[in-house]
Amino acid sequence: MKDIMTKLQLIQMELKAPKNQYNKFGKFNYRNAEDILEAVKPLCQTHGAVLIVTDSLVETGGRFYIRATARLYDLDSDGSASADGYARETDEKAGMDASQITGSASSYARKYALNGLFCIDDVKDADSDKPVTASKEDTTESWQKRDGKTYILSENGKWYELGNLSKKQLQDALKSDKFKGCRYDIQKAIKEIRADG
Repeated sequence: MKDIMTKLQLIQMELKAPKNQYNKFGKFNYRNAEDILEAVKPLCQTHGAVLIVTDSLVETGGRFYIRATARLYDLDSDGSASADGYARETDEKAGMDASQITGSASSYARKYALNGLFCIDDVKDADSDKPVTASKEDTTESWQKRDGKTYILSENGKWYELGNLSKKQLQDALKSDKFKGCRYDIQKAIKEIRADG
């Protein structure tokens, strides 16, 4: 009989969750939590495990976060393995009511929890604005270009993909609330980025 960690390892090795979703506006492929769940269900059945994903609301520093927990239970024992994912609720988002904002945060948190549990690397997944790890050789003080895409360093020290933007699009993106407080000089970043590529 296999223990839960052996079953988890097998599921991690066998899991294939391709990025079958397409964002027409951003022109990129991505996967969402539902894609991962659909891919993992048959593997849970094969290996005698069941996956449960739950959400809870957590307040930290006056901000609300959705904490999603993905827990894999072994049907042959009392064993389980889990991972948590967090996503912050925005104060407001144009065109969305409160329940949609919470639902959106829940979807992202669940995806991050599933990524953690099943060792799915979404570093280049543009839909989530996940940070891109950069070495010192690849960066200036506030931006980098990699694979034809531009990345900006946020105030929390993480890299966010901006894509292959025109000068005007880059200016607008850098002025948005998303990058408020970033360590960059807008004009310097635009000049250096355009000179580099």
